[in-house]
Amino acid sequence: QGHFTERSVADYSVGYRHVALKSGEEEWYVGGWFRLLRGDGASSRLKIKDLLSKRIAAQPLGLPNAGSVFRNPPGDFAARLIEACGLKGQRIGGAQVSEKHANFIVNTGGATAADIENLIDEVEFVVNSRSGVRLVREVRIIGDRVAS
Repeated sequence: QGHFTERSVADYSVGYRHVALKSGEEEWYVGGWFRLLRGDGASSRLKIKDLLSKRIAAQPLGLPNAGSVFRNPPGDFAARLIEACGLKGQRIGGAQVSEKHANFIVNTGGATAADIENLIDEVEFVVNSRSGVRLVREVRIIGDRVAS
């Protein structure tokens, strides 16, 4: 059973693709309210529209996915390493390394949790074997490992 807790910005440690409670507790987030500085609504909407169009152009938003799978290693990009290893389009079952952005795994239809986990494992192994770079997962698998 859960409960709702109100937190302030002072409760968090925030960094590149990282947000954690300073206390070290783990929590699930279901929503949030934000207080923003007053600004120019029209220029803010324009900036958001520009960011969204860049995201639509670069990311596989037309297929189910969990966002970036791996963190970018220092001085490089996970997607570049994955693509350099020839893994764009690689499939296991219904899971596929996106043709549009190699750091996304998409569900092309009927992908199981095992398909996705096995494809993540394969990408990690191949990139490490060929480049010597150990990719760090950005996604977190919840629950027990499923049988293949």
